[in-house]
Amino acid sequence: MLTFNWNVPIMHYIVPIILRQKLKMDTKKITRWGLIGASTIARQHMVAAIRAQDGHMVQAVASSSQERADSFATDCDIPSAYGSVKKLLADSSIDVVYISTTNELHHDQVIAAAKAGKHVLCEKPLALNAEDAIEMVLACRKAGVVMATNHHLRNAATHRKIRDLIAQGAIGKPLFARVFHAVYLPPHLQGWRLDKPNAGGGVILDITVHDVDTLRFTLGCEPVEAIGMTQSASMAKEGLEDGVMAVLRFENGLLAQLHDAFTVKHAGTGIEYHGEKRRQNRLAYTFGERLPFGFVLLAMALDAVAEDLVKEHAGGAARKNRWSDKGIDNGCA
Repeated sequence: MLTFNWNVPIMHYIVPIILRQKLKMDTKKITRWGLIGASTIARQHMVAAIRAQDGHMVQAVASSSQERADSFATDCDIPSAYGSVKKLLADSSIDVVYISTTNELHHDQVIAAAKAGKHVLCEKPLALNAEDAIEMVLACRKAGVVMATNHHLRNAATHRKIRDLIAQGAIGKPLFARVFHAVYLPPHLQGWRLDKPNAGGGVILDITVHDVDTLRFTLGCEPVEAIGMTQSASMAKEGLEDGVMAVLRFENGLLAQLHDAFTVKHAGTGIEYHGEKRRQNRLAYTFGERLPFGFVLLAMALDAVAEDLVKEHAGGAARKNRWSDKGIDNGCA
């Protein structure tokens, strides 16, 4: 059994990977970011993540409310605040925008940013349908700017370790995966996620998209079939779902089971992968919800463990007999 412990600020991986690998900007130049959306995730994670990188600064924030933008800028020590996306995009000092508005706004805001010549990091999901998402990608490609989705979980050290172990054959051919990501949505995040279908609310667009992307990343292949059932138990309204169970079939034959919810207060969260290898056949990753740490466990099959214990016991008995023959008996078998 191998256990790997990590304590990694997951969000802080996003900025260097996108900019250093894709943008290849001059390291001597200050890269200035504009925040489109005075959001909780921007306040709690992204401002610090951007500032943690050498040569990066948060230059401006935009909100549909000038008052909200001003308050956010004051609280986070950001030089400029705008009451509209248009005004922020007109700021020639800004190189990159981070978009964390509600989901239905992503499409138009990404296309506007591309036309303004800004690189884009957009929150997931990119859009409410595939056609809009493709249009966004093509618009950024045409404008010659980088567009990235904030699927931050693929940048966690734990998930990268799992990907490496699977690629190295640690569990043999992967057969099954199980994602358990049922949580209780805290009050300050509820709002539109529970009662605004037009904004792209619901647990699937909020949590399940992360599960699917993490599986794609760790397995190195794509899903080809999907089935699922949703639930509106106690929190979601207006036809939205607050729970889902689904099964995906991947192109390598693996079946993945997903359980996501907003309504479960005391469940653990993590991912398990099961392979065909007889001895070490399970990878498990457990993490604290919204906390930047976890552990990866490479486990042995129970029958393999039992076999080793039998061998160890037999070896101990043999040693006792040898010691007893020599007049040494420690009373252990």
